[in-house]
Amino acid sequence: MSVDYKSRLRELQIQLVMLQRHLIASDQRLLVLIEGRDAAGKDGLIKRITRHMSPRETRVVALGKPSDRDRSSWYFQRHVPHLPANGEFVLFNRSWYNRAGVEWVMGFCSETEYEGFFRDVLTFERLLVSSGTTVLKYYLDISYSEQAERLAERKTSPLTSWKISPIDAVALEKFDDYSRARDRMLAETGSEDLPWRVVAADSKKRTRLAVIADILRSVDCPHFTPPEPGEGAPVLHRTGSGKHLS
Repeated sequence: MSVDYKSRLRELQIQLVMLQRHLIASDQRLLVLIEGRDAAGKDGLIKRITRHMSPRETRVVALGKPSDRDRSSWYFQRHVPHLPANGEFVLFNRSWYNRAGVEWVMGFCSETEYEGFFRDVLTFERLLVSSGTTVLKYYLDISYSEQAERLAERKTSPLTSWKISPIDAVALEKFDDYSRARDRMLAETGSEDLPWRVVAADSKKRTRLAVIADILRSVDCPHFTPPEPGEGAPVLHRTGSGKHLS
């Protein structure tokens, strides 16, 4: 990419630190949901967002397989303890939207549970917003060829082998099923007040710059001028509003 990635990333990370200081000083709560296909770059994006931020006020939530108690409780219940308090910035590396994607495609939930999720999710999120929490939802989308390349790399790299899971084994086989699940999720859970920010994420570097810039533009902070997406930014648009961000 023609823009210098490292210098641009550093500029944005400096503004993230300024944003965090503002969140703490003003007792604001920020919740960012990072969703997307397997190998879409969620982990790398989150690492660049949090690298220089305060570990006391910044938390990354990546919940594992639900327990028997989780499965017998209200679906959103196990996520609630991890929501941000005043001054906190919380990122979910996959969230309650697992039900609309992985759980449905892989047959881990019933049709009743699946339909109930769509009935309840925006009501749940609007309760968070009305209580003072800013909620930003990002979906990282990659092409079939890019996903195939990244999943193959996981198998051969000693640095990423820990990411391999049984879900990966069928990700490509079920690519079209995930596409259909994604389309319904974006259509039914992206609204004017709670839009999805959808990123064409085949370029990891461009995705990181675009998402961080969008977070900074989406939260009012008097200490800096919100950045523009920058040259070469990927397509990033909002569902529910029709507004293109880049």
